[in-house]
Amino acid sequence: MLPLCAAHAANTGNGAAGGSQAQERDYEQWYTGSLVSPSGALTQKGVFAWEPYFTYSTPTGFLDSGGHGRPIHDGMRGISNFTLYKYAITDSISVQTTPTISYGWRRHGDTTSGAKMGDLPVDLMWRYLNADPRHFIPALSIFAGVAFPTGDYRNLGRSEDGVGSGAYTFRLALTEQSTYVLPGHHALRLRIWGTWRRALGAARITNASSYGTTQGFRGAAHPGMYGESGFSLEYGISQKWVLAMDLARDWADGAYVHGHDAQCHLVRSTGDGSGDWMIAPAIEYNWSPRFGVIAGVSTLFAGHNTARVLCPQFAFNSVF
Repeated sequence: MLPLCAAHAANTGNGAAGGSQAQERDYEQWYTGSLVSPSGALTQKGVFAWEPYFTYSTPTGFLDSGGHGRPIHDGMRGISNFTLYKYAITDSISVQTTPTISYGWRRHGDTTSGAKMGDLPVDLMWRYLNADPRHFIPALSIFAGVAFPTGDYRNLGRSEDGVGSGAYTFRLALTEQSTYVLPGHHALRLRIWGTWRRALGAARITNASSYGTTQGFRGAAHPGMYGESGFSLEYGISQKWVLAMDLARDWADGAYVHGHDAQCHLVRSTGDGSGDWMIAPAIEYNWSPRFGVIAGVSTLFAGHNTARVLCPQFAFNSVF
């Protein structure tokens, strides 16, 4: 599949409507949100948030089953646009979707068959505990949804062109957000999250696919479960400027593939599981409670059975 970054944020939160919290009524820290951490539900009915991300990804190596680094020669590079759309149905319930468009190429001119749209997730979010920063009570949210199999995954020119799973995928996440005031009147926002994904069925496969099959293959694949957990810190240098950092752990079980190849030989295989540790420092600038930008880079520093990918990225955050 195209070398997309290991995770994307689903952020909003410059001002109070976007989910920020303030311990002092006469001062409100403005945030864009860190690069990776997911945000909870919006806090005011009727608020709409829009946040496009632009990412460049380049492989820097491969981590084998023992976690040892291996070189990659002429790996696939890519650019992608990941855009968050979120709407507050009530003061505590929001709906969001995050379509992704990507394009990949190799250094020596070998490219994908054009810009591709990945699977489309749609989530319903509920903040079941409101924050009370004065008493150190965090905001707690849960979201559940489904990713629709809109991305190409079979009948590909080559397996690397795959951007989809071919199966409907159930999505579940828990998020925590809390804000503290440090000496010198600086705000510190903490987010902790855990996500879990499970395919609701099998993907029918023909020919080359996202699962590594080749021309002439006929069969099915059962995607493995996968998820992520992590935390982020955002430190307010001033009301407009914020330093952000994410630390996240990704994991994935291998997919089970069965069918017949072009020679009618029976194929049954289970892919190896993978995992990685990722860090993503960034800087935010918010010129109002409604608009801000963030720029940074995410990179893997440990893991197994996964590509090491360096991902510079930036995003524009807006709340209406």
